[in-house]
Amino acid sequence: MWLELLFKFAFFYPITMSFFWISGAVYYYFRRERHEPARTEPPPLAEYPSVSILIPCHNEALNAQETIGAALAQHWPNLEVIAINDGSTDNTAEVLNALAALHPQLRVIHLDRNLGKANALRMGAMSAQSEFLVCIDGDALLDEYATYWLVHHFLEGPRVGAVTGNPRIRNRSTMLGKLQVGEFSSIIGMIKRAQRVYGRIFTVSGVIAAFRRTALHRVGYWSEDMVTEDIDISWRLQMDHWDIRYEPNAIALILMPETLKGLWRQRLRWAKGGVEVITRYAKQLNAWRQRRMWGVFIEYLCSVAWAFTMCFIFILYGLRHLIDVPQSLYVNSLLPGWHGMILAIVCLFQFGVSILIDRRYEAKIGRTYYWMVWYPMAYWVLSMLTTVIAVPKVLLGSRTRAVWVSPDRGFR
Repeated sequence: MWLELLFKFAFFYPITMSFFWISGAVYYYFRRERHEPARTEPPPLAEYPSVSILIPCHNEALNAQETIGAALAQHWPNLEVIAINDGSTDNTAEVLNALAALHPQLRVIHLDRNLGKANALRMGAMSAQSEFLVCIDGDALLDEYATYWLVHHFLEGPRVGAVTGNPRIRNRSTMLGKLQVGEFSSIIGMIKRAQRVYGRIFTVSGVIAAFRRTALHRVGYWSEDMVTEDIDISWRLQMDHWDIRYEPNAIALILMPETLKGLWRQRLRWAKGGVEVITRYAKQLNAWRQRRMWGVFIEYLCSVAWAFTMCFIFILYGLRHLIDVPQSLYVNSLLPGWHGMILAIVCLFQFGVSILIDRRYEAKIGRTYYWMVWYPMAYWVLSMLTTVIAVPKVLLGSRTRAVWVSPDRGFR
């Protein structure tokens, strides 16, 4: 009986969450996006305050010129760009110094050793002259209107502490790259829209997010012992009752892993970051005043439970080939039956809805629909494995400073 319940949970959880995300995203689209002006023709603002763009860099010599060039090309009248060289071992320092000599809007901060992205962002924030900080990765290319779309939320709402943007994949030369194009649209973008509608956002996108410096100062800036500083700062801001918004018009083109090893390392880090945040702040959620965080907390716990449930089912299936298992524990097959077909149909429906919503940001995104048929098979298994490994790693490990590890940036 209990095994049957596990199978039902493994089946109904992704379907339930899929319709939860679809309904939230569709509501968000009709309420907020449908009647917005074109991304390249934003309406004028009452004021254009100073903005600082922070770019933490570690071994970014190959990407620095493109990234800083895009940052300097923003359609914003009062802008400074701060590049923080965090103990790079390549010629990043020389590249940044040469760029600073050419562009008076660019300032460079050199840190003598690798102390991690969180520390680099903190140094940049303390050096900035502006109340509003746009933070991007060292390989991200900001759309020329991204700063406008991020900052206008702060001008509209005094309790807005952060705004997360809309990362889009630059490198698409492999199937993994194409799958991630659809993933960032149908999974990440859709989830952020739905979470924005239903309550709180689990995390800003670390590759493109803007912050109100007053809010950062209240919560103590970024934590240096969390492997995903973006998840942690999102929770601390919201638990301090700052609002986080999602802005799909704030686009940044980013590089993503296109090798299995690089993808594994990235997703394991994401999984560990989620577990770290939950274990650190779970006790504080007991307070009624944190009730708006309960939804994302429960959603995350359900996703962890689903990962362990699927892992257990896989283990039972493997054991039946090695030993005689009781009939109550017998898993006949892992191949999709009728329930698998329903999951696939719902998944493709979700992808289809997300593509319709995202067409205004990427006209040819429909081309990725063919590749998304492989997404559940590849990425659900990856998500399951990284979660199952991350939980004991975090619970049994010790916290240390999270320093830079150069990621896989794919094939270009």
